[in-house]
Amino acid sequence: MRRVRAVLLVAVLALAACASPQSTGGSLDGASFRVGSKEFTESLILGQITVKALEAAGASVEDKTGIQGTTNVRTALTSNALDMYWDYTGTGWTALLGHTPAEAPRDPTALYRLVAEEDLRRNHVRWLDMAPLNNTYALATSRARAQQLNIHTISDYARLANTAPEQASTCVASEFLSRDDGWPGVQKAYGFALPAALVRTVDAGVIYTQIPSGTQCTFGEVGSTDGRIAAQDLLVLDDDRQFFVRYNAALTVREDVAARYPQLARIFGPITAKLTDDTVRAMNRQVDVDGALPEEVAEKFLTDNGFLR
Repeated sequence: MRRVRAVLLVAVLALAACASPQSTGGSLDGASFRVGSKEFTESLILGQITVKALEAAGASVEDKTGIQGTTNVRTALTSNALDMYWDYTGTGWTALLGHTPAEAPRDPTALYRLVAEEDLRRNHVRWLDMAPLNNTYALATSRARAQQLNIHTISDYARLANTAPEQASTCVASEFLSRDDGWPGVQKAYGFALPAALVRTVDAGVIYTQIPSGTQCTFGEVGSTDGRIAAQDLLVLDDDRQFFVRYNAALTVREDVAARYPQLARIFGPITAKLTDDTVRAMNRQVDVDGALPEEVAEKFLTDNGFLR
């Protein structure tokens, strides 16, 4: 794909008005960054948005996107192997800071502030602005199966798992299987225990094809902003006990990097504000259903919103 030498319009205007000692002419000329991401589609897209925005501002970027799992990418950040990657407030609250889902504030801004303050204090990681995007965990089945079994909420699913478990076989990704805000927590919150033989651990992307076919499972873990939900005609079960916490996305940056380059917050603030559920769901679909590359989708998003030209 043709590499575009782009101008980050919003950021340049902001930086020109408020240049820092580290920036020359309101740019990141001479700066270098290592950008990571997790391995799933949405994280790859967010990683590529970051790579292209930084390059547009004049920085050199080492693309280290596609790291498997939260633990690995987070360890890379805190061990100085990465400078930044996108994570989610719910992940920060539970997997990174060790709190239980039940303790999480239901207000997204309150949750973000608590996560950002504690992570900075304990781990020297700064969370930049929070996106409107809320990619929370969910359970789903095919729309036809939901109608057949009269399953519309997770409470309905829990009753099925307890009374007719063979009809409630479920596919999950390995990380969801072990997280307190994942499978163990949802079983406890809803009062069911599906036999281990009926819980199939598969690659996250495989879940979306397995649910409609019913070959390995009839239900599955999904992300609420995944473009394959509509493409596969899946029904997301209502989390009627509000177990799953908010998962608003934010760019996480090592504190020393954020302090050295305060313009990062000004560059990514306007970009982050454009990352709504509908926008990101459409981008995810372009990759997972239409076959586009994450870097192509990222560039189009930045161009269509006036950040690149």
